[in-house]
This record gives sequence, structure tokens and C-alpha cells, in this order.
Amino acid sequence: MSAQIINGKVIAEELLLSLKAQIDTRIAQGKRAPCLAVILIGEDPASAIYVRNKRLACDKVGITSLAYNLPDTTTEAELFTLINKLNTDDTVDGILVQSPLPAQIDEKLIIEGISPDKDVDGFHPYNIGRLAVRQPTLRSCTPFGIIKMLEATKIELLGLDAVVVGVSNHVGRPMALELLLAGCTVTCCHRHTKDLAANVARADIVVSAAGKAGLIKGEWIKPGAVVIDIGINRLADGSLSGDVEFAIAKAHAGWITPVPGGVGPMTVATLMENTLLAQTLRESSIS
Repeated sequence: MSAQIINGKVIAEELLLSLKAQIDTRIAQGKRAPCLAVILIGEDPASAIYVRNKRLACDKVGITSLAYNLPDTTTEAELFTLINKLNTDDTVDGILVQSPLPAQIDEKLIIEGISPDKDVDGFHPYNIGRLAVRQPTLRSCTPFGIIKMLEATKIELLGLDAVVVGVSNHVGRPMALELLLAGCTVTCCHRHTKDLAANVARADIVVSAAGKAGLIKGEWIKPGAVVIDIGINRLADGSLSGDVEFAIAKAHAGWITPVPGGVGPMTVATLMENTLLAQTLRESSIS
């Protein structure tokens, strides 16, 4: 048995093409393009790559991208001043502050400082709360992108046992909420979990977002299970690895995502979808 690969690049490209068509139609109707403001603080190489990919995606679908590249000496007050300006700018539909942030800036306060209706990352407590009570609007990009990947497999999610490894506010927790919304029975595993192997072994769907290379052993995977690997870890030889032992897991699973080329492209594509959604929701609230 060898798992089918869930190709995030292909699914993301289809989503981007759909978004471009929707935006082109809006522009033809005399409406303005959606606008995303991207704030990058400092010169972290990985962050710079992520931001570049997001801006390229904006160009591809027709979203106006505003770039704010700030020095790593930027104070919390200075960042709040910029965010408040963007919050009140009616031509800006989405605000993204690239993490990680310098030590002098409290990321939680920054997330809460972004207007919920412009929180296209889906990190604001208000938007996480809406997802929790089954009234989602702007949803965390990576978990929502994974739901789209699972839908692409055509597997019926209702009633499946899902295990999420990692409970971060940005990925693990909203991922569990997304799977609950999809009708799965969900178990969350973390550093205090007593028997990770047993939990993974009974799962129909395994989503790992722990950020630890090789944490999920391939032989743990239930035959035919769906394996979604969010982890991206740089190894000593410079290569990238997920949280899951890919080669062994592939021999057990029914479906599996690669690293890279799996979840990453979906996160960017879903960010573009959130930006368009933010614009249309704000328009409907004004009219």
C-alpha cells in the first residue's frame, strides 16, 4: 500500500484561479480590487520569504498589496500607530503582521489590536470565538486550508476520528475547531499527553502541528488514514522535514501531504480568500 499524495500546490493554484476570476468580475463591475496591508518587522530571512510569497499571490489574483517594512527597533507603540491607521482606512480590507515579532512587542496585544473584520490571518480572539460557536467568518488560514485539502480527497469527514498534535493558538486549536465543525470526533495531543502513539494509531485523520522533526513515527499510522503534516523543520543538512516520518507513514496511510509542497501553499491561498471575503463582508455591513 502506498498513500496518495495530497498536492497542496495544485489545490492552491485552483483556488487562486477561482479568486482571480471573482476579483476580475468585481473590477469589471466597477468595484475596486481588495487591498491587503502586510507589515514585516526586521530582516528575518524566513519571514521575508513568507511575505514575498504572499505578495506574489496578491499579484497573481489581483489583490492590491501594501508593503510596510519596518526596522527591528520598531516599538510596540509605533506598530500600534500604524495598525490603528490601517484599521480606519476604508481602502484597506486586510491587515497582516508577519510573525515572529521582536522581543519588545507583545504579539498577543498586536493581534487583538487589529480590527476583527480586517484580521485576514484569522488569529483575533473574536474570529476564533466565532469558529468555536459554529459561526465562522475570517478563519485561521492554515486550518481552513487543510479543510479544503481534506475536501479535495472526497473523503466523508462526518464521524471520523481525528487527532491533532500540537495546540498552538494559531494552528492546533483552530484546527481542532475546524474538524469539529466538519463533524469529526477530535482529540488534541500535546506535551502532557501520556501515550501519543496510541492516540495516533487509532486516528482516521492525523494532523501534526508540533514543529518537531520525526515526532510522528510512520508505523503509528493506521492503515488507510489521512495524514496532514503542518510541521516544517530545517535539518542539520539544510533539508526540510515535517513532523511525520514520511517514507514509512506513506506505506501505511491512504492519503498524505508532503513537506514542502503540502500545507504551505494552501495557507497563502486561503489568506487571499480571506482578503476577498473581508472586503465583501465590510461592503455588506456598510450598505
